[in-house]
Amino acid sequence: MTNFNRIFLVVLDSVGIGEAPDAADFNDVGADTLGHIAEHRNGLHMPNMGQLGLSNIKEINGVEKASKPKAHYTKMQEASNGKDTMTGHWEMMGLYIDTPFRTFQQFPEELIEEIEQKTGRKIIGNKPASGTEIIKELGPHHMGTGDLIVYTSADSVLQIAAHEEVIPVKELYNICEICRELTLDEKYMIGRVIARPFVGEPGNFERTSNRHDYALKPFGYTVMNALEDGGFDVVAIGKISDIFDGEGVTESIRTKDNDDGMEKFIQSIDKSFHGLNFLNLVDFDAKYGHRRNPDGYGEALEKFDQRLPEVLSKLKDDDLLIITADHGNDPTHHGTDHTREYVPLLVYHHGINAGNELPIRRTFADIGATIAENFKVKHPQYGKSFLNDIHLK
Repeated sequence: MTNFNRIFLVVLDSVGIGEAPDAADFNDVGADTLGHIAEHRNGLHMPNMGQLGLSNIKEINGVEKASKPKAHYTKMQEASNGKDTMTGHWEMMGLYIDTPFRTFQQFPEELIEEIEQKTGRKIIGNKPASGTEIIKELGPHHMGTGDLIVYTSADSVLQIAAHEEVIPVKELYNICEICRELTLDEKYMIGRVIARPFVGEPGNFERTSNRHDYALKPFGYTVMNALEDGGFDVVAIGKISDIFDGEGVTESIRTKDNDDGMEKFIQSIDKSFHGLNFLNLVDFDAKYGHRRNPDGYGEALEKFDQRLPEVLSKLKDDDLLIITADHGNDPTHHGTDHTREYVPLLVYHHGINAGNELPIRRTFADIGATIAENFKVKHPQYGKSFLNDIHLK
């Protein structure tokens, strides 16, 4: 058996494929991100994902079931106790998260006072909000006073918005580093602190690409650490480096949105490297899932599908492509939170004549175990490799 020289792992952020067995524990009975978007739009036009075997996992309205799928296919169930981005990605790289990160409707007054004291700036907001809506609401006040706009979401995040001409990006980053240090305290244990710079005038504000995430470091040794220690490349595209706080990353490529992410991902396929290329496409989640916009979500899925042939045509014979997701975010579901769902798993290489249905994976860590076995690096504590089921002959 010949191992793969390069593995490309694409995470379609929040593209779930139906409620998980424990959905009731998360108040997510009935959630089905892909299924409900397809129903809402009277079908999804995703012929290329269809050819890989998407509708063979679970029939999606408008996506034809493949008679000879080009990829091996199945779905994965999250084992960890959480449904946030960091938990999903960390589990893929071999970890199990027992205690979920903390979420807040409002940050404790004690924390707010500490931030004000250490930054020398007052705080406004302190509530769950859409990032675009809260800068529309509080941006004018912020511009007049220099007060920090602090808000959260259904995720475990503390976000700080500031106009780049009022608080320079470097100062905002320093403020976020202060907040990151404060929120390491166990009583807060917030997953990420996010800098959210914006520009423009009242009524016409626009967030910039200078967003920066300050995440907790993974709680254990991941497959990415093992790859880096073994001398392999780990190319992180999009917010992957932020999610892992740079741990195990040998090259980080920032992106502005899904389109930019796909462009840079496709360019990276032409580069020579030996190891893992790890892409996150965040717009599905951030722009459409949390904002409960099934039409925008559906259009974004179809745009991704249109770029797939270009991806497949550039892959070499000893390359492996894995397409999956980190959780659900059904835009037709109640609230604005992520949803506890199975995620699709499509595994493609040029040597597949007809894809097989793989056993359902009971932890996302099976991806990490497969990567570790392929590159013969330290196997994670969790996960079972499926390399033998998809091997290159």
